[in-house]
Amino acid sequence: MSKANVSFWIQKEGNRPDLLCGRAADYTVGKGHFLILVWSTLVLGGLLRAFLKNSEVIVLSILSLFGFLIGQLAYNFVEMHQVVYPLLRTPSFSLYCYFSPLIIFMAALDVDFYILKNMFWQVFLAGLISFATTFILIGYVVLKFNKYSWDLQSCLLFSMALGITDPIYSVNSLKTIGISKMYTDIIRGESMVVCGFTSIFFAIFQRGILQMSNFRELHVIMGLTLDVLGSIACGYWCARIIQFILTDLFSNTLTNIIFCISMVYMTFYIVEFWGMSGTVALATVGLNLDSLSFKPRIKLIITKFLIMFSCIFQHLIYTFFGIVIGCGEIKYFQFHTVVFIIILFVTVNFVRFVTVVLVSPILIHSSYEYNWRWGIVTAWSGIKGVFSLLFAPEVHNLAEQRVESPQLFILYIQVISLMTLGINSYMMTRLAWTLDLCVLSIPRQMAMQNAIKHIQEMIQSRITLFKTEKLLTNVNWTLVEEKTKIEYIIPTPQVSSDNKAKEESPTDEVLIEEARLHVAIIQISSFEKQCNDGVLSVEAARTLIGATKSYCHIQGKFMSIYDVSTYVRARSWLVKFKNMLTFLEYHKDKTPLILYGHNKFLIFIYHIVFSEEFENAEHIIGIMYIYPMIMHLWPTARKLNVSGLIFVNYYFVFLYLLESALKIIILKRKYFHQHWNTLEFSIVLIGIVDIFCIYFVRLRPDNLILIQFTVIIGYFRIIRFFPLLKIIIPLLINIVDVQIKKRLSLTYSITKGYIKSLEDTKFLIRQISSRKSIDQKLYEILETNKQDAVKELGLIEHEGRDVVIALKTKQAIRNVIAKALKSLTFLSSRGIIDKYESVEMNKVLLEKIKSLNNFPMAIPLPTPDKYLHNIIWLENKDVLIEFFKERAKLAYFDYGDVICKEGEMPQGIYLIISGMAILESSPPTFGIDRSLRPDRESTTRFTEYCTSGDIIGELSCLLKREIEYTVICETILQVCFISLEDLYEGFDFFWPSLEYKIWLKLALGIAHQYFESSLVDEDLKFQKCVMLNHAYVETLSSYNEMSIDNVNMKFVILVYGSVIDTKTEVPYFAPCILPKTCEQVQGTSDLSKLLVIQAPAPDKNDGNAKVMGNTGLGMTKRDYQWKKKDEGGKMTSVTQSSHLLFSEARHFQEETPPQANTVT
Repeated sequence: MSKANVSFWIQKEGNRPDLLCGRAADYTVGKGHFLILVWSTLVLGGLLRAFLKNSEVIVLSILSLFGFLIGQLAYNFVEMHQVVYPLLRTPSFSLYCYFSPLIIFMAALDVDFYILKNMFWQVFLAGLISFATTFILIGYVVLKFNKYSWDLQSCLLFSMALGITDPIYSVNSLKTIGISKMYTDIIRGESMVVCGFTSIFFAIFQRGILQMSNFRELHVIMGLTLDVLGSIACGYWCARIIQFILTDLFSNTLTNIIFCISMVYMTFYIVEFWGMSGTVALATVGLNLDSLSFKPRIKLIITKFLIMFSCIFQHLIYTFFGIVIGCGEIKYFQFHTVVFIIILFVTVNFVRFVTVVLVSPILIHSSYEYNWRWGIVTAWSGIKGVFSLLFAPEVHNLAEQRVESPQLFILYIQVISLMTLGINSYMMTRLAWTLDLCVLSIPRQMAMQNAIKHIQEMIQSRITLFKTEKLLTNVNWTLVEEKTKIEYIIPTPQVSSDNKAKEESPTDEVLIEEARLHVAIIQISSFEKQCNDGVLSVEAARTLIGATKSYCHIQGKFMSIYDVSTYVRARSWLVKFKNMLTFLEYHKDKTPLILYGHNKFLIFIYHIVFSEEFENAEHIIGIMYIYPMIMHLWPTARKLNVSGLIFVNYYFVFLYLLESALKIIILKRKYFHQHWNTLEFSIVLIGIVDIFCIYFVRLRPDNLILIQFTVIIGYFRIIRFFPLLKIIIPLLINIVDVQIKKRLSLTYSITKGYIKSLEDTKFLIRQISSRKSIDQKLYEILETNKQDAVKELGLIEHEGRDVVIALKTKQAIRNVIAKALKSLTFLSSRGIIDKYESVEMNKVLLEKIKSLNNFPMAIPLPTPDKYLHNIIWLENKDVLIEFFKERAKLAYFDYGDVICKEGEMPQGIYLIISGMAILESSPPTFGIDRSLRPDRESTTRFTEYCTSGDIIGELSCLLKREIEYTVICETILQVCFISLEDLYEGFDFFWPSLEYKIWLKLALGIAHQYFESSLVDEDLKFQKCVMLNHAYVETLSSYNEMSIDNVNMKFVILVYGSVIDTKTEVPYFAPCILPKTCEQVQGTSDLSKLLVIQAPAPDKNDGNAKVMGNTGLGMTKRDYQWKKKDEGGKMTSVTQSSHLLFSEARHFQEETPPQANTVT
């Protein structure tokens, strides 16, 4: 393979390439100053880009003219010829190897792999059609209208070089005006396909394969196929290596950049050296790398470097080829040259138009957004660039006949490139604006207006806050408000007056479709954030992002968890394969020794058969027969060793017969209960038949049928190796078990990440659409998808509890270390920790994160009593756990069993240990009569899935009221049950702290469920609220009043019951956040619970850090008398073990909730 490219890699003496243009050096070549020319070109290009912003075509045109002038000076002056002579002696393939790898890689890296994957065949066919039409039409025009009568091969090569669409410049103008990335990726993907085809065909011509003397169609097709597949394989493994290195936690940013660029060049050179396509390999590398393949923000830095190098290379290429053109003779630049350039420009655009017409049916079928307007814009996307220029010199080098003016190949392509870069880019942008392709749709305009309104409100709030600061009292706030006002003009379509009213009021279907696309974008952003935060694995995030983008183009389709469940089929296949292997696994049926009494012979055989040595001997016999079997199958060896093979066959049949006989003596009828024993007995029978057949053949050597039957029986000796599978099957079971656990872990991560993305999307529903009907539909769709995902999560957890426990434990470790890293960053930024110490500590924490890669995939299940530690209001305190451990009972429920029904009195609380239950209920009342609620007419049934760790029945037990939901088992359920009597015994024994903490836990759960978006900046962890009094619960009975201090109370959330504002008499029903205007409330229900979140404590130490001022409710014994009245006043007797804990309980009772003023 390396021989094909030997002329490019090794320049032998006397075989140096001819100069493409200009004259050879007829002087002694001395020390040149070529590097000065290179750096001058870069400086000139940088200055031109600085002064001529957004005018790339003018910059490249000036650099081309600059190169042409340098070339003319070199043609006429020896001093300048010495400067450019190194360029003229450089092989054209070397220039291609220097410049093209990074540009190809950058273009492929910017393409969305998932979009290209979904439309691979459409893009591939578009590239194939584009290549074919360009090859035929441009080749015909060049052959027909060219004055200099190039040979056929030159015309075809020139048409291929000119037909390459530049993958960077062809979409740059569209990216700057907000065109959908799907269309830019289609154009870029098509251009890379054409570039790959062109590079492969040029390589074929370079190797001389198409010479008529040695042309073989099959060989060419097979060679092309192997080259493409080999290039793709090399590119894929290179991408995996880059991803492995760049995602390492300890890798340095600069090292990553150097390594990435080095791997790109090394891959290109190795693949080209092996005779394959470096262009295809690097396109594969770029497509297989995405934002998740790098550490956070590394891709942005690498992309910046790639853009910088790409810009430098383009400036050098246009300047260098301008020099090459200038070194040729000017006499060939005639009027016909200008005419032929115009003909070529028209032909190029005509060919592009024909290609779009042929490709449009394919794209219309694959994308519902593609229409004739996109076709018109795409027809002008045939912009030529550096790849056409880099292939231009090869047209002369590979021509059958040398031409007198080789510089014309480069001149035509370079001028066409500059013309398309200027004219076609302008036409694409102009047509996109004219045809309203850059205009936002009405739903997107509404979403943009909502976002602008939200930002303006934030700005106004910040200004209002600044006005209260003393240092800013003399600021001209009128000017500040004027300068900070957002004036963004949203592009609107040019519609007629008849359609204006219709456009201004889009239907719900149009709005829901636009909202669906916004939901997909939000979910993708959520997946990437979860991956960067370490919550989601890279494989899970990539699966979710790929699935989201796959379903994004299906109109009206909201992705559900079942759409992502392609892994379910793989998992079921693995499980079935494992079950099959388990069925085939060898199990010893050991008979009790007592059955043989005092028979020494049977006892002796018993010890032999059930010994490890006997089993190993079975495997050794099978392995020993490998060599005789090879000789039996090899005709030459069989003829030379007929007698030896017959005696060896007798020997091995005797061994198998002896083995089976010993087992039958011991196991008797049980022998045939094991399928492996049946196989061994079949081997013995076939071996005996084989021996008799050989014997009869020796008696009747002229019987052809008998000989054929003996040969066939001889091939059945292969089954003697089947018992060796007994060794392999346990290994396969372990491998499959590991794969099942990996797949199960991935499944759980995917489902958790999907649920988190839905929760993130719910916060932004109002930002997506301003119409309430759309908000309601979106909420219902997202809630339905979430419930389906929670159900799937429960089933996964029931299927592999040990895997889920390991995954949750690993995630908890990761979260704790991530929190420590944030704290370390904060301490380092404030100068509390020295920079060196911070770096060393950071390495220690990163090492711990890296060690999680070797974390076990499964952790043994904890015993049921260990689950009491998961009850948050027990706070992992031994005295509480021991108290309830003695009273808790294990209970089991089967599928379909009803744990509790709506309307029944509670029996106790249920802590789910394993399994899943479904909870169905009417809208929760929160202690309010349905006739008094604003939504009293609502008949919506709520559904929720409860899995391991969830607790059922807390609120009903606290209130001693009817249960408001029905709980049904979805799987076999194991629960830890604490009866109502035992729970209240604990309340009395640890009174009042325990009951208060259960209310606090419930209040925090209600606040998080209904007001998470408002409390996103609050750290409402249960332990923090208990220890630091960050939030506490107040109790309000009927007609009692409570004052609200809006200075010290940041939020007051009504979580149960109802209250009324004593000043405005406005009623409030749970759950709701009381407004800041509310200064005093009065209870209107039998029991009301309010969660008070304190404002940050002042800097000065006033001794009141834990007191809420002179208003509010206290959590004293008197507040719990309403509960005591129902109980009859007597404490239930405790067991003897409870009295032993009395001394610890007295100490525990001292940890009472914070005190405040009493009820008015």
